[in-house]
Amino acid sequence: MRFAGYAARFDLRDSGGDIIRPGAFSDIATPLPLLWQHDGARPIGTVDVAREDARGLWVEGALTDGDATAAAVARMLGEGAVDGLSFGYRVRAAENGAPGRGGAATRDLLSLDLIEISIVTNPMQPLARVAAIF
Repeated sequence: MRFAGYAARFDLRDSGGDIIRPGAFSDIATPLPLLWQHDGARPIGTVDVAREDARGLWVEGALTDGDATAAAVARMLGEGAVDGLSFGYRVRAAENGAPGRGGAATRDLLSLDLIEISIVTNPMQPLARVAAIF
């Protein structure tokens, strides 16, 4: 099964207080590992397309045939039981942002090293979702 969607959206505060700014993913090397719930012991496929567009980080990938966890995730994607996307990263450059709602501090992420993409149940960014499966 192949999938596509946004692993990150720009200029939106996530549940951890981070805001990813356009250009943060300027150096993307693919393929990237596709993990289940950010668990390095549970690889479920590969992301072969990762690029910035006007909205955020668009990714396309495939789940591994013959892997039990990947098959379970494919079933959940097909049933609509899970559709979250997320990514693992290292910060190269960030700035403190303006306080968010309730006065909580934010961090503007300006430059990131992309490590992995994950299919997750609850993404940090509510709009980071699988948009299509095929």
